[in-house]
Amino acid sequence: MLLSKLSIEIWTVSPKGHSLSGRKRELHLEAVYGGGFAATRLRAMELITILNRCHRFRGFVYQHAHFTADKKSIEVAVRPRKGSAAVCSRCHLPAPGYDQLAERRFEFIPLWGFLVFLLYTMRRVDCRRCGVVAVEEVPWGDGKRRLTKAYMLFLARWARRLSWKETAEAFRTSWDKVFDAVEPVVTRGLEHRTLGQIDAIGVDEIQYSKGHKYLTLVYQIDLGVTRLLWIGKERTIESFQGFFTTIGEEITSKTVFICSDMWEPLLEGYP
Repeated sequence: MLLSKLSIEIWTVSPKGHSLSGRKRELHLEAVYGGGFAATRLRAMELITILNRCHRFRGFVYQHAHFTADKKSIEVAVRPRKGSAAVCSRCHLPAPGYDQLAERRFEFIPLWGFLVFLLYTMRRVDCRRCGVVAVEEVPWGDGKRRLTKAYMLFLARWARRLSWKETAEAFRTSWDKVFDAVEPVVTRGLEHRTLGQIDAIGVDEIQYSKGHKYLTLVYQIDLGVTRLLWIGKERTIESFQGFFTTIGEEITSKTVFICSDMWEPLLEGYP
């Protein structure tokens, strides 16, 4: 069933689960985010119009949308706008087309409890500036990541309010995807923020999967300032060294205190 011309309405639901009669409908969506929606009637809206209002991408068009066979997900097909050139992912400039790859699925922000995926057939370009054949750059994606930029930011914001596990459960996703969303957001934040003086840091570990898979977390724990500074994979000396490399010697050389409740071998060599 195509959703590009879909009228979406939510009717008041009786205690027995029956909707009000006498209304012709194309689709009845049951509210899943709280009881308030169950008593709210929304006027007819088009899904594609909503996407264009919220996330319009220059040079691309939302073509159509449909439910998957299991009715648990919505797939939205995206195509290049007629006459628009592909952009090289290396130099970020338009380049002549070369060929097309297989269709890719990019996970988007869930809508009314349904998983949403953008479907797009990636193009490759013959970039003469870079001297290579490269995959095009798309505004909603980040390299080979399966999550859209919008969804990564969405999950990262919720992960500031809830635990990563609670965030994953709330939005029917996995802990690993929440981590994949938080990591680039933290990295970009580090690149664009002013850290200032850091007198004390705290180091901790967290297990995120079975099989002894851990992350190393470093916090600033100065008086009146407590914030996450860095996330590293594993709990080794090498991974912890990545924190000092990222922060820079000018800041870390002035750090006075290191508080740790880590696996003992990690801090060998860091008195």
